Amino acid sequence: MIEVAPYTGYVYPNETIIPWGVLIVIYPYLTGLVAGAFTVSSFYHVFGMQQFKPVARLALLTSLSVMLFVPAPLLLHLGHAERSYLSMVTPHLTSAFAMFGFFAAFYTILLILEVWFVFRADNVERANNSTGLTRTFYRAITLWSDDLSPRARVIDGKWLLTLAIVGIPSAHGLHGYIGFVYGSLKARQWWESDLMPIIFLFSAIVSGIALLMVLYVITSKLRRVKIDHDCLKGLTMALWGFLMFTVVLEGLEFANLVYKGKEGVDMIMTYVQGPLFWRYFVLQFGLGALVPVFLMGIMIAINLRGRAFMIGSTISALLVLMNVLLMRWNVVIGGQEISKTGKGLLTYPMAMFGHESLFSALVLLIAPFILLWILIRLFPPWVERSGTE
Repeated sequence: MIEVAPYTGYVYPNETIIPWGVLIVIYPYLTGLVAGAFTVSSFYHVFGMQQFKPVARLALLTSLSVMLFVPAPLLLHLGHAERSYLSMVTPHLTSAFAMFGFFAAFYTILLILEVWFVFRADNVERANNSTGLTRTFYRAITLWSDDLSPRARVIDGKWLLTLAIVGIPSAHGLHGYIGFVYGSLKARQWWESDLMPIIFLFSAIVSGIALLMVLYVITSKLRRVKIDHDCLKGLTMALWGFLMFTVVLEGLEFANLVYKGKEGVDMIMTYVQGPLFWRYFVLQFGLGALVPVFLMGIMIAINLRGRAFMIGSTISALLVLMNVLLMRWNVVIGGQEISKTGKGLLTYPMAMFGHESLFSALVLLIAPFILLWILIRLFPPWVERSGTE
């Protein structure tokens, strides 16, 4: 059933339906978590930052768990998932939309290979120390290899470094292309911006770092393991720096849109000052960005430690996750709530249940973390800076 959006002002009949709904909000949010989590992993595996060692493996498993669900919002939105293979068999090579299947498949394979090399030695040891079906499972995972020699470990390390280096532009390109799609759509003045790909990319990085901070704190508490202060502080400083840069970029984009004085800018200002005010200025910029920047800056400046630092960092990370989700909503839904004529506003009617509804969005947000819990049980990623736990 197609729902017509309520509207005010001058709107053409074909604009009363908002085609890209909540599932298209969840799609770039999930891809952002993938790119951001992989960035955290690369801090250690590529750049050798030892403070990120305790979360490097967890970051890889998180990126893989979320990546496996990235196509789900698109397939659910479009319907007829059984036809999705046609986009790769008979692709339109000049279409940015059509290229997603190739980008996603390449990056998923790369992630699986990197996870395999990271956990290969551990899986060999688990196979040697187990019996029955458990032994058979881990033997199959390692392709029936039991080589733990120093030479084999060196080869594992070389492959891991190579895959991680290739994965950096792949992960960021996967998400940057989404910003490219929106920025190249000239029919929507809210989207048409050269800064859109960069903003999507940096917001992805901050969302992934924030997610890893929350996951690291929660898993450490559940395991009753002391939180590595240097690791959490490194994540906090990375989040602080990238977030400040992201806020500046988003501010520049909005200022540039207003300054250029395009046709229809009056309606955009009416929209921002009216229906979008609370979502855009108060929640996204105020509570979701400026508050975490200020809070993390104070904690870093006074060198806060212990439980207070852990609580402050976790709250900041949760606010940043909310900020990025609101940013995705305000871009995807906000761009469609402004009529193409620039003389009317629509309101998005989100259903509670159905194939494209709030319930579907919540399921897609929760499902990757159920898979992550399973992967963590099969391949424990816990590593301390002094060695393997």
